[in-house]
Amino acid sequence: MHEAPIILIFATMLVALCLALLSKKRKRLDMEQWSVGGRRFGVLFVFLLLAGEIYTTFTFLGGSGWAYGTGGPTVYILAYGAVAYLFSYFLLPPIWRYAKRHQLISQPDFFVRQFNSPALGVLVALVGVVAIIPYLQSQMTGLGLIVQMASYGALPQWVAIAIAMFLLAIYVTVSGIYGTAWTAVLKDILILAVVLVVGIALPIRAGGLHQLMVHINQEKPGFLTLGQHGMGIPWFLSTVALTGLGFYMWPHAFGAVYTAKNERIFRRNATFLPLYQLILLFVFFAGFAAIWIVPGLKNTNLALLAAVQKTFPAWLVGVIGSAGVLTAIVPGSLMMMCAGTLVAENLYKPCFKNASSQQVQRVARVVVWLVAIVTFLFSIHSNATIVALLLMGYNFVSQFFPTVLLTLFAPSNVTKAGAFSGIVIGVVLVVYFTLTKQSILWGANTGFWALLVNMLVVLLVSVATRQKSLSPAQVNTGM
Repeated sequence: MHEAPIILIFATMLVALCLALLSKKRKRLDMEQWSVGGRRFGVLFVFLLLAGEIYTTFTFLGGSGWAYGTGGPTVYILAYGAVAYLFSYFLLPPIWRYAKRHQLISQPDFFVRQFNSPALGVLVALVGVVAIIPYLQSQMTGLGLIVQMASYGALPQWVAIAIAMFLLAIYVTVSGIYGTAWTAVLKDILILAVVLVVGIALPIRAGGLHQLMVHINQEKPGFLTLGQHGMGIPWFLSTVALTGLGFYMWPHAFGAVYTAKNERIFRRNATFLPLYQLILLFVFFAGFAAIWIVPGLKNTNLALLAAVQKTFPAWLVGVIGSAGVLTAIVPGSLMMMCAGTLVAENLYKPCFKNASSQQVQRVARVVVWLVAIVTFLFSIHSNATIVALLLMGYNFVSQFFPTVLLTLFAPSNVTKAGAFSGIVIGVVLVVYFTLTKQSILWGANTGFWALLVNMLVVLLVSVATRQKSLSPAQVNTGM
């Protein structure tokens, strides 16, 4: 009776694998082709790669789960993407120009070239890999939950994650960025249809959107406003700023910028991507409807899936689960490929200067499998919510923003020592807050405090060392 969903889900995985194999046809995948697609991607592929950061299992399960368990503060997810897209209009074209001019492959390459500092590249690579793990873990945790629920418990979560990680590692090793780009087309078509269906049907099942909100407000006064769990206005503003500024600081998002064939693509995308955000409202509606349909869930990540399972026939659960699987595969493959590139290009290559390009490629592909194993182990031993995992990663990668901003628009105000010190101090503060389990300080997100201290340190240390250090290369921003 419940075989259809699991058949549909695994068929979707196989389709994604076939797309990966077909995408590399007649292409010689050296590191530039494997990681940045030869810098030939047009509007559609770049749009989908960058928009892939929004429609992930974080949104599919984490967004609806937070609406179910946290309420009002969930709207930060709607706001931070719009902030990121606004910044992308000004930030991404100069990054692309600089990468094109110097044939950069990874995010750390940007820092290495700007400051002529391989050590800074190593630091950025290490922080990037550390940040990617919890984000990738959130994708695999979500994927495992999807398969477990769609199989009606027939497949344990750890088995689902193991199968997915194995297929994903093959997928990335074989096709690189090309497989991700083609699968992103399928993913976005399917996920938009599914989000609209569940975002409309589930509230109707709960008596209509108006009646649903009235019911929630009566049963949980204040639940739909800011202030739940200490997440008030200072938390909202600081979290939107932190995640909005850090959005393109993810190594895989930064690297996706390199794939474009011209800079006009980013300005066109920045015009339409904020509208794309509005579809997230339907994810929130589904999460709120789940409060009425399946009350009392202990694991809020299950809210959407449990409501879907109770509302729709098994075959439609399979279709929805298939869309959810793709929301993990696309960003997950991008992250695994990026981790391999970071380690091979910016950790292995500087240590073994005589390594051939073939050796570097092999290291990148081996790292993909190592990251898959580490992520699998973390995924089956963690009970963290998907949103919490993502915010942890954001706290790390946002520490790159002050240096990137200054090198692009005020290069005379930042030195190598300033950049290095700012990133180290920011990361140390994030580690401290994480170990002490402090997520809110004086009402604001602790990652935001780390970001502010980071910016201050960059400026102060740069002033103190400016006379002793060469300024980074001037970037022609065209503004």
